[in-house]
Amino acid sequence: MKKINANELRNMWFDFYKSKGHALISSASLIPENDPTVLFTTAGMHPLVPYLLGQKHPQGTRLADVQKCVRTGDIDEVGDASHLTFFEMLGNWSLGDYFKKEQIAWSYEFLTGEKYLGIDPNKLSVTVFAGDKDCPRDEESAEYWEKAGIPRERIYFLPKENNWWGPAGTTGPCGPDTEMFVDTGKPACSPECSPACSCGKYLEVWNDVFMQYNKTAEGNYEPLKQKNVDTGMGLERTIKTAQGASSVYETDLFAPIISEIERLTGAKYGSDEITTKAIRVIADHIRTAVMIIGDDKGVLCSNVDQGYILRRLLRRAVRFIKQLGGGMGLLSQIAKVVINEYKEVYPELGRNAGRVIGEIDAEEGRFEKTINAGMKKFQAIKEHIVGDTIAGNTAFKLYDTFGFPIEMTVELATEAGLKVDMDDFNKAFEEHTEKSRAGAEQKFKCGLADHSEQTVKLHTATHLLHAALKKVLGDSGIHQKGSNITEERLRFDFNFPRPMTAEEIKAVEDEVNAAINADVTVTCEEMTVDEAKAQGAEANFESRYGERVKVYTMGSYSKEVCGGPHVEHTGELGHFKIIKEQSSSAGIRRIKAIVE
Repeated sequence: MKKINANELRNMWFDFYKSKGHALISSASLIPENDPTVLFTTAGMHPLVPYLLGQKHPQGTRLADVQKCVRTGDIDEVGDASHLTFFEMLGNWSLGDYFKKEQIAWSYEFLTGEKYLGIDPNKLSVTVFAGDKDCPRDEESAEYWEKAGIPRERIYFLPKENNWWGPAGTTGPCGPDTEMFVDTGKPACSPECSPACSCGKYLEVWNDVFMQYNKTAEGNYEPLKQKNVDTGMGLERTIKTAQGASSVYETDLFAPIISEIERLTGAKYGSDEITTKAIRVIADHIRTAVMIIGDDKGVLCSNVDQGYILRRLLRRAVRFIKQLGGGMGLLSQIAKVVINEYKEVYPELGRNAGRVIGEIDAEEGRFEKTINAGMKKFQAIKEHIVGDTIAGNTAFKLYDTFGFPIEMTVELATEAGLKVDMDDFNKAFEEHTEKSRAGAEQKFKCGLADHSEQTVKLHTATHLLHAALKKVLGDSGIHQKGSNITEERLRFDFNFPRPMTAEEIKAVEDEVNAAINADVTVTCEEMTVDEAKAQGAEANFESRYGERVKVYTMGSYSKEVCGGPHVEHTGELGHFKIIKEQSSSAGIRRIKAIVE
C-alpha cells in the first residue's frame, strides 16, 4: 500500500471519482438539518437522506465528498489507539444511477491500482451478505468481486449483523453491503478465522452499501424503485494503514498537534501509558472542538444539546492538561495549530478563527471558576457527611449542576479518606444520558427528516420570516444563524444587536401574513451559485455550496437557496404568529412562531 498523507488521499479520492463522472460536493455542516436522532452529523449519508429517498440533487446522480463527522458515544474511550470523536469520511454516491457492477469494479481499482492506494490484491479479502429469511444471499456482489480479481476463498458470506445497512429508523431504505479488508499478516486465530473476527488479522478499509430494499411497517422488505450506492472510507483509519502507524494518533494528521502539546506541557508522547493517553485525549478533543465551533453553523458552550457536548470536550481536555502539569490558557494555543492544519481543507475554520479562539478561552475561564466553586461545595459536603461514603447522587449533582468532574470528586474524596458510591453515580449518569437523548430526538425532529404537513408549512414560513425581518428592521446584513422546527413551532435565530420592539414584531407578522394572503406560487429553480447571487437569492455564500443549488422563490416576497421541502402555495400556511422574541446569545436574537 502506498505511503501517502491525508491531503494526498483526499485529492486522490476526488480525482478518482471525478474521472468516473461524479460531481464533487463539499462537506455539509457538522450541525445536522435532516436527521432527528443525532446532535451532530455522524456519517456521510446523513446530509444526503432526502436525495437517497428520491429528491433530485442539484448536482446530479453521481456524487463524491469528504464529510466532516462527529460521534460522541465513545468519549470515555478516547485515548486508546483508535477512538476519535471527530473524523473525516470519504464517500461516493449513486442516486438511482450505477449499482453493484460499477461500484465493485471501481472499489477494486481504487484499492489495488498503482495510481491509487496500491494494495497488494493478494492481501485483499471481502465480505458480502449471506442471506436470510428476509432477503436473498448476495451472490451478485460475490460474482462481481470474482470478476474484479478476488478469488472465492477470500469472499466471505456473513449475516445481517456484519453485512447489512439500515434502515435508519424502524422503516425505510436499507440493503446489503460489502466490506473490504486488508490482511495485516497476523496469524489466523483459528481455522474459522475470517474478517468477522476481532483478532486483528483483518483490517476493514472500505464499505459499499447497496440500498435496494424498503422495510415496511409490517416488517416486509420490498424492492426500492430508486436503488442507491452509499460508500464510506474513514480517512484517519486509511491513513494509519497507509503510513504503517500503530495508532491513528501517529500519523501526519496529529503530528503537529501532539508536538504543540508536548511543547506547552513538557510531556513526552510515548514516554508512558498515562502520558500518552492524556496527550491523545487533548489532541482529539481540541481538534473536535475547533471543528464544532468553527463550523459556519458553529456551536458555543452551553448546558444542553451540542453546547453541552462541546463543554464536556473542552473541560475534559483541561483536566488532562492539568494531569500533564500544564496550566490554564493552553487550549487556544493548541487550537491555533488545528486551525492552521485544516483551514485549506475547511476554509470556514479560517473565517471563524476568532470565534473559535474566543470561545475556547472563555470556556477555560468559566471552568476555572467552576472548579473553585466546586471545591467550596465539596468542602461543605465533606463537613456534613455521615460515614465514609459520598452518595452517588450527591457526586452527580456536583458534576451536573456545578460542572465539577467526577474524577476530581473521587480524587478529593480519597485524599480525605472517603469513598464515592460510583454505582449510584453511574446510575444517575445513565438516567441523565437517556433523558438528554430523548430530548435531543424531540428537539431535532426537524428539517428534511420530517416531511409532515405542519413541519413543511413551518419550514416554508421561515423563508417568509427571514425576508420580513430584513425588510422591517431595514438591515440587509441580517442572516439566519440557526433554525429548528418541530410540528408545534418554528425557531429562527438571526444576528441583530438589540431586542425587537413590540411594533417591529407586529410589523414582521403583518409582512409574513401579507405574503400568505397573497397565495403566491412557491417555485423552485436549479442554477449555479453565481446565478443565485446575481438574482439576489438569500444564502450564506461563504458556505461551501456545490456548483448548482436549488433556489425557492415566493413571488416578490422571498428568494432563498434551500434544500426543501416547501408547500406549493403560500396560502396553504394559515395565519402566522410570533409567540416569543428573545436573546439566544451575544448579538443573536431568537424568534419562536406558529402557523394557525
